[in-house]
Amino acid sequence: MLNLYPEIQPNARHRLKVAPPHELYLEECGNPAGLPILVVHGGPGGGCEEYYRRFFDAERYRIILLDQRGAGRSTPLAELDGNATADLVADMERVREFLGIDRWLLFGGSWGSTLSLVYAETHPDRVMGLVLRGIFLCRPQDIHWFYQEGASRVFPDYWEDFLAPIPVDERGDLVSAYYQRLTSSNELEQIQAAKAWAVWEGRCATLHPNPSVVDHFGHPHVAIALARIECHYFMNHSFLEPDQILRNAPALEGIPGIIVHGRYDMVCPLDNALALSKAWPGADLRIIRDAGHSASEPAIVDALLRAVDEVAAKAVNDSQ
Repeated sequence: MLNLYPEIQPNARHRLKVAPPHELYLEECGNPAGLPILVVHGGPGGGCEEYYRRFFDAERYRIILLDQRGAGRSTPLAELDGNATADLVADMERVREFLGIDRWLLFGGSWGSTLSLVYAETHPDRVMGLVLRGIFLCRPQDIHWFYQEGASRVFPDYWEDFLAPIPVDERGDLVSAYYQRLTSSNELEQIQAAKAWAVWEGRCATLHPNPSVVDHFGHPHVAIALARIECHYFMNHSFLEPDQILRNAPALEGIPGIIVHGRYDMVCPLDNALALSKAWPGADLRIIRDAGHSASEPAIVDALLRAVDEVAAKAVNDSQ
């Protein structure tokens, strides 16, 4: 089983101003002359983690990490104004142009798969290949599964903690109830709701309990951005039209793609990936038996490392 590559440090860090008040953080690692690959993080609002650099051979790839609006080291933290899917797609194009890249590979998981797909369907001529994990189509049933009823029946003990900040009479629409608290002027109420929201996700993300994943999700800096921005997007149907991703999938024809999805993914169930693979028959769906949702799970790591090199090889071959 393949493991992550050794730790590396960025060659360059940039701060890129986009529409006010947003300023994006991005970094470049690996070989400046290598095959460019953009890491598209999850959430929305999750931000990049240092270990994301390690999915790629630093001698072969020009590795680009971008914190989306309001997330990670981008500022202002957890900002909701001017934060919609079309804005993030435009930011990706801005970054591509800023770095002087003609075409690139995209590496995205969870919400990162959503955004990668929307970008690729909007700018197919700029995408050499896609490596996607934990497919999230952002359909109403997908939000309902994780934030209203579905995963709650698999993890009823964790669910009790998710329900705790919300009065009984508001539990018929938990996303709306959380949104009221996450946008409250009461900062204590905000952070309490944010931690409950984020820890619920962290607890459900791995097949086997992983305290370090839960601790990361529960860190106040991570939790406030993740919870506020996710809830903002879900209140607005992720700023997507109904079935937009599947309906526009024909635009992906000819783009090499591998879909990696854990069999026991409780955050974004496997039916998301199956639906995408039917709409995008050119993609290779790989169902990982011993895994849930997280990119850090050993079987997912192994599958992603193999997928990156396979998609890159096909993309280079197709371009020759």
